[in-house]
Amino acid sequence: MNTRAQEAAGNLLARHREITGPRTFRLLGLEWDLLPGVYAPHLAQSSALYAEWIPYPLFGSFCEVGSGTGYIAVTAALRGCAEVAAIDMSRAAADNTRRNAERHGVADRVRVSCGDMFEPLGEDERFDMIYWNSNFVEAPAGEASADDLDRAFFDPGYAAHEAYLAGAAARLHPGGRLLLGFTDLGNASLIDEIATRHGWRQVTLRAAECLAPQGRINYRLIEFLRA
Repeated sequence: MNTRAQEAAGNLLARHREITGPRTFRLLGLEWDLLPGVYAPHLAQSSALYAEWIPYPLFGSFCEVGSGTGYIAVTAALRGCAEVAAIDMSRAAADNTRRNAERHGVADRVRVSCGDMFEPLGEDERFDMIYWNSNFVEAPAGEASADDLDRAFFDPGYAAHEAYLAGAAARLHPGGRLLLGFTDLGNASLIDEIATRHGWRQVTLRAAECLAPQGRINYRLIEFLRA
């Protein structure tokens, strides 16, 4: 396991556990609601980067897996997506996403579901773009997560990444795009292996290196193309 990633995630997780009541934060020049137990985007440098890097499909359909506070799903609607699906397995996160969709006047275009990966979607639902800012810190396979917040950081055995790459193709329109927010703290070789197994190859759309307490971190927006 990547000890630097474990340390970085542990420190950030501790800061999240200090959030014990509802509050707001500013990101992308806007005010957002934050509920306890939900990933706090303003505590990570990558959040604003990914939000600006994503090439939202104008007038198209967008699906965010692991929506958290919903800032990406809401931004997609604000930047011209006609239909947005936001999915999170945490009920607190789903509620948080709904609050921010209402706060920013896009609740009519952002449909929020609670469930694991693509499970809540209808059988025939397809999208022009699917995005996930993944829980890229690898944990031992079979290790139990303490709670939803723990799952937002750690992916035992990369089971969630496997499910994402296994299920996404059936959820894309022809020509649809599959994106992943990732960093060099994650297991890049394992992502390659999983992608190949499910008929994908990855390319980096954007990347930036930022200084963090644990040293420099390289953030990447990956696109998966059919191999």
